Amino acid sequence: MHYAGRELPPFNRFVDVRDVAYAHIQAFEIPSAAGRYCIVESAIDVSKLWKILHQLFPEFHLDEKFEDKPIKKLYQVSKEKIKSLGVNFIPLEVSLKDTVESLKEKGFISF
Repeated sequence: MHYAGRELPPFNRFVDVRDVAYAHIQAFEIPSAAGRYCIVESAIDVSKLWKILHQLFPEFHLDEKFEDKPIKKLYQVSKEKIKSLGVNFIPLEVSLKDTVESLKEKGFISF
C-alpha cells in the first residue's frame, strides 16, 4: 500500500497517550509491578483507520486511495498483563476523535 509515494506498513498499533501516562504511574506506584508491559489498545490496518476517521469526521476529505482489503495476518497484543495494573484502555475511536478535535482547536488542522 502506498500513500504520497511512500510505502505504508500494512497495520499499525495504537494506544492513547493518556493510557500510557496512567500505565507508567501505576507501574511506579504498584509494588508488585515488574517486567515489561505491552501497551497496545488495538492493532488495525490502515484502511480501517481511514474508515473510522471518515465516520467521525465526514467533512474532512480524506484521500480515498486506500484499498479496502483487510490484512490476512493481523494480530492482537495481549492486554492481560497491562490490565493487571488497572489500565482500562480508551477506545481507539474516542482517542482519534479527541486527537483530531485537539488538533483543530490548536489550529494545526482545519476542514
